Amino acid sequence: MKLGLGDLRAAAGIVHASIPPTPQHTWPLLSRRCGADVWVKHENHNPTGAFKVRGGLVYADWLRQQTGLAGVISATRGNHGQSVAFAAARAGLPATIVVPHGNSPEKNEAMRALGAELIEHGQDFSESLVHARALAEARELHLFPSFDPRLISGVASYALEFFEAVPDLDTVYVPIGLGSGICAVMAARDALGLTTRVVGVVSERAPAYALSFERGEPVESERSDTFADGLAVRVPDPEAVAQICRGADRIVRVSEDEIADAVRHYFTDTHNLVEGAGAAGLAALLREREAQAGRRIGLVITGGNIDRHVYAEILAGKTPRP
Repeated sequence: MKLGLGDLRAAAGIVHASIPPTPQHTWPLLSRRCGADVWVKHENHNPTGAFKVRGGLVYADWLRQQTGLAGVISATRGNHGQSVAFAAARAGLPATIVVPHGNSPEKNEAMRALGAELIEHGQDFSESLVHARALAEARELHLFPSFDPRLISGVASYALEFFEAVPDLDTVYVPIGLGSGICAVMAARDALGLTTRVVGVVSERAPAYALSFERGEPVESERSDTFADGLAVRVPDPEAVAQICRGADRIVRVSEDEIADAVRHYFTDTHNLVEGAGAAGLAALLREREAQAGRRIGLVITGGNIDRHVYAEILAGKTPRP
């Protein structure tokens, strides 16, 4: 489904009825560190601490128009679940969220605080998703997807804000979880007729989308054990892979150490709290620092939901174990 500018502006209207636009700033210390003119889109300033709430609001607005729904269910590592709970509550729908065992305790509590019933099942996101699908059928609940054109149109509202504020970005680095973020950025770029390169970023320990991009088709990875839980996807979405293969310039793999360094750099250079996935774009830019010297670069802090003990480890100079 191709999303035109009219589709994206309509979705942005739904988003902005509930949450305001987020800021984009250039931080001198960060630009100096990267050797480029760096602009940062602050999706960590959303009410759920992450960009996904935008897509949730648009999808829930569509659900509000349906009849006979008993509730919604979804699988998540945290940020998508908060989005589902936040948006479902506004649509008057009960929400059930399935998370893997060992999921972030603080993200779990945030989802409960937003009114969701939480179920722990599986060892990773992919196993949680299989269980959520089974429960959706057994309980006659609507499966709230993690990747869908309506979600993409809502998420694209941040990309519209970013591109309209800073239209001459040479490259934007976007972390990849299941793919809605990077697909939304590409959709906004194309709708606005820009030539900005969009670069995806994954963890070396969760390389499914990098493998898929290289092969030109969905490829599952053997692992997804990264402390950057927003990147911890082992089974890619086929439609996301197709869109990324058509519209992304490349995908960069970054190490756990590089992600932890980037979290620290965001603190020292901008005093922003950034989760691992949200820092991955900066990690990729620093890896490509020489090639990007002097250019105008966009980074997206996709979220700031990091557990206190993990953040404390990182600020102490350590790299957390997943």
